[in-house]
Parts: sequence; structure tokens; C-alpha cells
Amino acid sequence: QLQACGGGLVQAGGSLRLSCAASGRTFSSYSMGWFRQAPGKEREFVAASNWNSGSVYYADSVKGRFTISRDNTKNMVYLQMNDLKPEDTAVYYCAARLRARVSYNPDYWGQGTLVTVSS
Repeated sequence: QLQACGGGLVQAGGSLRLSCAASGRTFSSYSMGWFRQAPGKEREFVAASNWNSGSVYYADSVKGRFTISRDNTKNMVYLQMNDLKPEDTAVYYCAARLRARVSYNPDYWGQGTLVTVSS
């Protein structure tokens, strides 16, 4: 089970930090990621942290502004979002996939947290 939180209303140029808590005892075996869905658009990949190498990767639209991190001791994954833009407005979901890239077909989804960026 995944529980995301940290969304809210922020002005353009501001920052937010999303958090996602995962239940279970094998968190370190999961690649963790963040996706988002803007109104009227399809859900899209944002960022991911691989389970085995710890490598991270991002969508081009957020590179240099967003940072994904994880704490395997706390079963937590975070998304630090800086220099937010109105086009970042969306519902953000955390996701998990066992021992595989989470950007393709996650096994689990969180409930989503709304981020609204005003201009």
C-alpha cells in the first residue's frame, strides 16, 4: 500500500516536497516512482528510483527542477519539486514495481496528491 501526501497550492517559482509511505517489508526490492496526471491529459511519468542500482531518472520536463530520493530504512520515497511552473499542476501519484523499471507498468499505485501551481 502506498500513501502519498504533501501536495498543495504554490505560486510559480515555489517549491513543494511530496512524500510517499509504503507498507511492507521488502521496500528495498521495489523501484519507486512518481507520475502525474493533469486535467484532461493522460497520466505521465515524472521520476523514478531503481531498486537495485539506486539510479534515478526523470522526464525531460522536470530535469534540473525535481529530485527523487528514497529512504529504505523508513519505507519512504520523496519528490522535491523546485521552480514549479503552472504546467506542473496535476495530481501526483507514487508507484512501485518489484525488481523492474517502475516507469513501465507499475505493480502498485498510491492514491494521488494534488499539486496546484498558480501563475
